[in-house]
Amino acid sequence: MSQVSAARYGKDNVRVYKVDRDEKTGTHNVVEMTVTVLLEGDIATSYTKADNGVVVPTDTMKNTIYITAKKNPVHPPELFASILANHFLTTYSHIHAANVKVVTHKWTRITIDGVPHPHSFLRDGAETRNVELVAKEGQGISIRSALVGLLVLKSTGSAFHGFINDDYTTLKDAYDRILSTEVDAGWTWKTFAGVEDVKAAVPKFDAAWLAAKDITIRTFAQDDSASVQATMYKMAEQILAAAPGVDVVDYSLPNKHYFEIDLSWHHGLKNTGKDAEVYAPQSDPNGLIKVSVSRQSKQQSKL
Repeated sequence: MSQVSAARYGKDNVRVYKVDRDEKTGTHNVVEMTVTVLLEGDIATSYTKADNGVVVPTDTMKNTIYITAKKNPVHPPELFASILANHFLTTYSHIHAANVKVVTHKWTRITIDGVPHPHSFLRDGAETRNVELVAKEGQGISIRSALVGLLVLKSTGSAFHGFINDDYTTLKDAYDRILSTEVDAGWTWKTFAGVEDVKAAVPKFDAAWLAAKDITIRTFAQDDSASVQATMYKMAEQILAAAPGVDVVDYSLPNKHYFEIDLSWHHGLKNTGKDAEVYAPQSDPNGLIKVSVSRQSKQQSKL
């Protein structure tokens, strides 16, 4: 005999753009998102018995996203995701969990001659503000906020040496190297009891986002990095200190390698070590370093 042990389904890649127009000032505020909804519940018979009677069509989910965006604020994304997830739990009694992901794409207001333009914007970076939310019936709402796709580089101030060196090692100690990565930083909030608790926390979401981005950039630039591991731990510690409502901070940092090019074959041209100026950017393979940093429990702190 076989059975469905786990199942979820939904709508992916729903693109949403919303403009808020201030009629008095003529100022527009815009938000562009990509939304995913996946539902869980008493849906096993749709797989085992071809019972579509338990299926909320994914097209209905798409329409629900649009209607929810029309009727509610879409910023901060943590609130919008909570309202959207709650709709599915309260509307369909057989649905017991709603998973919502919101990716907010960057639009920055254009400034002309020092004056912010009321309705023109530019995309001055590829980084996104992400939210991954799980709302479970009777278990509250868990939210992971994230900064994703922030590309950073420093041309000095980074080293990596003293690592394990054995029969398989060809890497040389580096005391001054280029360091570059594409930041994926997340912070998971303490579980919220429901949408009202999320609404009460609204000011904290923007504050945590701004703090996490500033801490990441500032620490990356200023830290005399002994390794990616050491630098990312410093970042996570600071975010925990800046955002009391956060339980866990996680980072995923891939190395973006830049290798020296030996040009000595060309009339003895020096381009290695202290003479290195021209490098070859590498796409792969690359190092990938991850960490999750949580608050130390009172019992742990006594040990």
